[in-house]
Amino acid sequence: MRRYGIGVLSAVPCFILWATAAFAESATPSSTVDAGDTAWVLLSSALVLAMITPGLALFYSGLVRSKNALGTIMHSYVILCLVSLIWILLGYSLAFGPDKGGIIGGLEWAALRGVGIEPHPTYGPTIPHQAFMLFQLMFAAITPALITGAVAERMKFSALLLFAALWSVFIYCPLAHWIWGGGWLGRLGALDFAGGAVVHISSGLAALACALLLGRRHGYGTATMPHNLPLTLAGTGLLWFGWFGFNAGSALGANATAVGAMLATHAAAATAALSWLVVEWRHGGNPTVLGAASGAVAGLATVTPAAGYIDPFSAMLIGLATGPLCYAGIIMRNKIGYDDSLDVLGIHGVGGIVGILAAGLFASKAINPAGADGLFFGNPIQLGVQALTVLVTAVFSFVGTYLILKLVDGLIGLRVTSEEEAIGLDLSQHDERAYS
Repeated sequence: MRRYGIGVLSAVPCFILWATAAFAESATPSSTVDAGDTAWVLLSSALVLAMITPGLALFYSGLVRSKNALGTIMHSYVILCLVSLIWILLGYSLAFGPDKGGIIGGLEWAALRGVGIEPHPTYGPTIPHQAFMLFQLMFAAITPALITGAVAERMKFSALLLFAALWSVFIYCPLAHWIWGGGWLGRLGALDFAGGAVVHISSGLAALACALLLGRRHGYGTATMPHNLPLTLAGTGLLWFGWFGFNAGSALGANATAVGAMLATHAAAATAALSWLVVEWRHGGNPTVLGAASGAVAGLATVTPAAGYIDPFSAMLIGLATGPLCYAGIIMRNKIGYDDSLDVLGIHGVGGIVGILAAGLFASKAINPAGADGLFFGNPIQLGVQALTVLVTAVFSFVGTYLILKLVDGLIGLRVTSEEEAIGLDLSQHDERAYS
């Protein structure tokens, strides 16, 4: 045992020297770096971080019972930290590293070896390679954080950590590579400007697998949830604010595409919030604050894959369809009876599916020459490619998540005990209270 310990300790300085040399290799400044583009991508990275925490953390926290408020916030915080390390050490190389058969990236860029301040010709020719890596890190972190909405109030903290780590490596990284990293779906021409499939469909279908395996919360349908709607509305505002970096930042520069993506993002969110309210008003009798927040987030998620390829009017049409379709997803959950605690499938899963298909309808090369024309602009094949992207992403995420959950359950168990759930995760998992 002592011999193994000495071996591990001796390997640490060797690894540090190797990583330092790798960074020095790639740290030669490039004259092609554009200061404005770099500043915009760095700012966008910070905006997406604000989406995770405090945005998503507050949005989810307000929707649970008060005894689980801190535990729910903790999910977003700890996943940001955990996935950041995984991404730097391994994930970025798997997702965006040199392609291996269209399925996964190689390990050539592990620990960011060769990823320095020189621009990459594919991943942002006017920004440092590390800026692109950092921007993509935030996407990798927010996706498993979204899934936690389906496990709120009943998943062990230790199980959450193990699940998030495995899911990031074995589900997110391959999907990101398939579409954005030179993989097979990208080669087919799949359009996903900022993550309709990679982020929203994957998290939505993963949430469904989580809800089915974990089962319902105690008190589901009878206990008072949510406990703090003003907190949720504050989170919604921060998500909306940060989403400008999420979508417009995906242009990878301070350019016309970023402007169009930002405008499309705002138009879709505003339209979706109103269309959700109208449907809810007619169906349930009252327009609610929760409905307005849910509609806005659904609109933001839905426009994400198309934002950089469409005009503002198309974005409004997408938002108009989002309200009733995502609202129907929530009604479906109520009728079937599975406990997707915070409606990740109904908002992000359904929204991502609608958005990917909408890109196949409304995308126009007149808006973005780097994209493709959709069905309404004379290219019906694009809609077929988008439909295939939906199917592949949904099946891969659901089945892969189910297998990971079964593994975690077998190793350490997924769910807290009935007594711990009754006390609340704030006390049982963290020995803290959100409120005195």
